[in-house]
Amino acid sequence: MLRDPEVAYRRRWLTLTVLCVSLLVIVLDNTILNVAIPTLARPKNVGGIAASASQLQWIVDSYTVVFAGLLLTAGSLGDRFGRYRALVIGLSIFGFGSLLSALSNSPTSLIVTRSLMGIGGAFIMPSTLSILTNVFHDPHERRKAIGIWAGVAGLGALGPITGGFLLSHFWWGSVFLVNVPIVIAGLVAGYFLIPDSRDPSTPKLDPVGALLSIAGLSVVLWGVIEAPSAGWTAPQTLLAFGVGAAVLALFIRWELTYASPMLNMRFFQNPRFSAASGAITLTFFTLFGTLFIMTQYLQVVRGFSALKAGLVLGPQALMMLTFAPTSSIWVGKFGNKRVVATGLGIVAISLLLVSRLTPDTPTILIIGTTMMMGVGMANIMAPATDSIMGSLPRAKAGVGSAVNDTTRQTGGAFGVAVLGSLLASRYSSEVTHILGTHIAGEVKDNVGAAHAYALTALRDQPELQRRIVDAANTAFVSGFHLAAIVGACVIALTAIAVLKFLPARGDEMGSGTPDDAHVAADVGG
Repeated sequence: MLRDPEVAYRRRWLTLTVLCVSLLVIVLDNTILNVAIPTLARPKNVGGIAASASQLQWIVDSYTVVFAGLLLTAGSLGDRFGRYRALVIGLSIFGFGSLLSALSNSPTSLIVTRSLMGIGGAFIMPSTLSILTNVFHDPHERRKAIGIWAGVAGLGALGPITGGFLLSHFWWGSVFLVNVPIVIAGLVAGYFLIPDSRDPSTPKLDPVGALLSIAGLSVVLWGVIEAPSAGWTAPQTLLAFGVGAAVLALFIRWELTYASPMLNMRFFQNPRFSAASGAITLTFFTLFGTLFIMTQYLQVVRGFSALKAGLVLGPQALMMLTFAPTSSIWVGKFGNKRVVATGLGIVAISLLLVSRLTPDTPTILIIGTTMMMGVGMANIMAPATDSIMGSLPRAKAGVGSAVNDTTRQTGGAFGVAVLGSLLASRYSSEVTHILGTHIAGEVKDNVGAAHAYALTALRDQPELQRRIVDAANTAFVSGFHLAAIVGACVIALTAIAVLKFLPARGDEMGSGTPDDAHVAADVGG
């Protein structure tokens, strides 16, 4: 492990490479898994683990709930005990959880091991960004480095390509096993290239705040995940939101009064911090929700394989990887406010174009629209992340990074739930209107069920089969249009808020600048 601050600084770009590799294993994980969901549902004698619909949901969501619920606590512990140590712990747990997931032979064991991976992920993601912030002292270099980090964070769309390749050559466990060599490479390279850093003030631990944040975020996310199936006004949904909100309110009250809070709530008084956090939350609300629907559109309505759907979405990820690092150039010329607002404007326009997609839209137009969205996202994520990290002292980089990551995960979870619910509601009403209640009863749940019903139960009735498939596709696209328009409105309102509240420029390290000399001295561990 690097201990000489001068050597650590000279090798900062190599350090960034290791951090990006560590981050990549996180962002690819969920999208790779989505490709394997149909395989996991198969009986064991044909290569699956016979997972039910609810078990499949929690194989995905157990990771999300644990990951998002632990982020603030993990970031705070990294600040207190060392960010490199937090990264090592995270990579080790994530790699071990991946190995156990690959070897699982039942849905229950896979849900448990996925939760273990969520614990590891919660330590990895904030550690990568907080280490980056402490290694890159120069504000201009830091913007560029954060741009690269943000570009890598947007590569999740490459997951279906990777997953499709693995599933076509190996068994379903390969989508987890592929993480293990990456984790090992990150651990070995990190030992030589990543310096340690921590908050030099060695604040007291905040176990009450940690427990309240974990409980509050986890319960709210559970409610968000369950709401589309249970109903937004169902008793258990309302109870989850009520309990979660009450616990988070207690968390805020505790953090405002505790002498050494895990998260200093007064950070949110800084408009650079709060406006950028809001922009990321609502951007990921739209991004995750739209991608969730887009994958169904491509695979069910268009009939693309998982691999082909991944190839269609791949250019969007490449646009994010390409344009996020260059966003620092525009920030230097025009400031964060204009760049983020412009990125939001581009995303809003691309969503309006998405609302014009049909079951027969040429593939090249879909690719062009999603590429446009990727360019816009790149010019939101990197400058907004830099605003969050640049408004805090480097001593608080871990918790600042955790706030950035928590807003992403929470916004994304709400986006999938809300936009998915809008789609489902419109789909059900439209397919009933087109087919009539006497036929729609078999196909009104979702477009995938409609296609499955038509291809199996109606295989001897080609005309009725074609009629139901066409009706289901039309109804789905109608719901997709509604979700895209709502997303565009959310993004447009976010752009207005950014123009009003996000400062064009700010103090590069915020009010914490006096801490920096101490932090720099501590970089060597």
